[in-house]
Amino acid sequence: MAGKRKVSFILFMAWRYLRRAEGQRGGSRFLQFISAIAVGGVAVGVAALVLSLAIVHGFSEEIEAKIIGFGAHVQVESLQEAPLDDAEEKRQRIAALDGVTAVAPVATEFLLLRRAADVVEGAAIWGTDAVPSYVASQIREGSASLEAQEDGTPTLVIGRTLAQTLNASIGDRLTAFSLEQRAQGSLQRPRVRQFAIGGIFETALADYDALYVFANLEDARPLIGYGDDQVTRLDVTLADPDRASEMARSIEEAIGFPAMARTIFDVFRGMFAWVDLQQNIIPLVIAVIVIVAAFNIVGILLMFVLEKTRAIGILNSMGASEKLLRRLFLGMGFLIGLSGTLIGLTLAWILAMIQLRYGIIPLHAEAYFMTTAPISLRAIDFFWVGVLALILCTLAAYIPARIAARLDPVRVIRFR
Repeated sequence: MAGKRKVSFILFMAWRYLRRAEGQRGGSRFLQFISAIAVGGVAVGVAALVLSLAIVHGFSEEIEAKIIGFGAHVQVESLQEAPLDDAEEKRQRIAALDGVTAVAPVATEFLLLRRAADVVEGAAIWGTDAVPSYVASQIREGSASLEAQEDGTPTLVIGRTLAQTLNASIGDRLTAFSLEQRAQGSLQRPRVRQFAIGGIFETALADYDALYVFANLEDARPLIGYGDDQVTRLDVTLADPDRASEMARSIEEAIGFPAMARTIFDVFRGMFAWVDLQQNIIPLVIAVIVIVAAFNIVGILLMFVLEKTRAIGILNSMGASEKLLRRLFLGMGFLIGLSGTLIGLTLAWILAMIQLRYGIIPLHAEAYFMTTAPISLRAIDFFWVGVLALILCTLAAYIPARIAARLDPVRVIRFR
């Protein structure tokens, strides 16, 4: 109980010194001002660090969700730059593996889309049984259904950027031209089919929104010259994405040559390396703000020592030990850190909520693959940032605490 009372007394005195902040020569306003600066510096540093972590986590989650949403966790293709034969048999073998939740057949090929005689644009058709769930969640007009129109016309779901380039909207007819390369020579024979636009998606992935169009697999196969049991690849969704590399090896063993399985992290290695760079570098850079704010406390508490010399001397002459005086100034550093940390964490949460609701920080979609800065708040970030800020602020008070504890009481009482 005595220990608790001593700690309470130290924190009470430290709080009283910080709150009153009355200098011996009428410098109370100045001391109050620099106290506020100290707390504000810690608050800004803590808020900046928490927000930077939230944005970096948000980038990582959004980029991963977008890319995996298009390509699943593992892609199975042919090593021979040709369609995969016996696609249904391979699909069943992969689906039977433990840890596989879904296998989607995909047939892709480049083609030309024409809306009018003078409106033609290149695109890549993506034939599949159903639009990937992520793309379906990003439909802006129409629907994600690939069922044929009432008159039997096959349906396309296209990106908003491509729709704007073609000046096309829901219900418009597009003519698709696919060029078939003959076995010998360079002669090409076009395959032609008409589609109707049934849905428009927008993911902020510029290359995807401007390039891909989704169609029913049975409509895409004859257009690009595939047989009834041929696909470009099989997209495999896993229960545990962290096992992607292991599952890719298992898939190759299950279906054999000439198929190869690559994880989405290998297919888009450059993209994920960019995300990892942000996760590793940005928090370290922002953390410097907290460190600088913590070391500012050294100078601020030294000013307190200078202004409170007589009060320190009186405490010393009344029996206060060096240990108690050190704890007093360590307590002041702790309270500055605690106040700044609580304010900073609260400020970070408020700003994060504003960004989530209103998207006040815009981004260029072509550079960042999203239109606003993403936010992903994690309780562990709040906890560790708060703990580290408190530790740094308390440690920063150690030097002023030692100086205050070693003052000669006789000299400081006579100090003018």
